[in-house]
Amino acid sequence: MSIECIRGAKLEDTGFNYTMSLIQGKYKMFILYTLMGYGVVRFNEMKRYIGGISYKTLSATLKELEADRLVHRKEYPQVPPKVEYSLTERGKSLIPILDMLCSWGEEHRQD
Repeated sequence: MSIECIRGAKLEDTGFNYTMSLIQGKYKMFILYTLMGYGVVRFNEMKRYIGGISYKTLSATLKELEADRLVHRKEYPQVPPKVEYSLTERGKSLIPILDMLCSWGEEHRQD
């Protein structure tokens, strides 16, 4: 493993810091992982999959992920409103990282 990313730099000026700024937060990784696993997900489905998250927090977190161009929001003009969320190409580029986190967790959770 290389530490070239942080060698000789302030941590705040690194790619690591930038990546963490996009994915840190109590539920962001859960949302990204859900979208990775299920593809296109409606708001209420997302709430059910994650559990324990309030509607307000889910909505705010999805807006942050959308603003960071990791999640795409598609709204259908109908009554009642239908909104679907999916990963953008930029969001999909995080899949290998999410997969590695999952693999590490599976390997070490019995320790």
